[in-house]
Amino acid sequence: MEPLHGLLDMLVLRTLVLGPLHGYGIAKLILNNSNEALAIEFGSLYPALKRLELKGWIVSKWETSEHNRPAKYYRLTTAGRKRLRREHLEWREFASAIARVMGAAPEEQK
Repeated sequence: MEPLHGLLDMLVLRTLVLGPLHGYGIAKLILNNSNEALAIEFGSLYPALKRLELKGWIVSKWETSEHNRPAKYYRLTTAGRKRLRREHLEWREFASAIARVMGAAPEEQK
């Protein structure tokens, strides 16, 4: 299992569960939902979106944004939802394993 490989993919898929979004909207929602801890750079986001599209996990369509500008909107496919379920399970297993190794914080063990 390579949990950190594909982390951005998992975050994008999870964000698109909420509905179709353009790239800026995806990055903004990830930032907001992480209490501003995860700032996704567009140089990473757009290649990830293309990769997810090539895998058939998302599809895109040009539409007019809320600012009346053309924007490419991405939406999750059925295959993407299945992949997200798998990624979520793997992530929970990984996070649980890390928590077991880390145990209590060192200052709590005194």
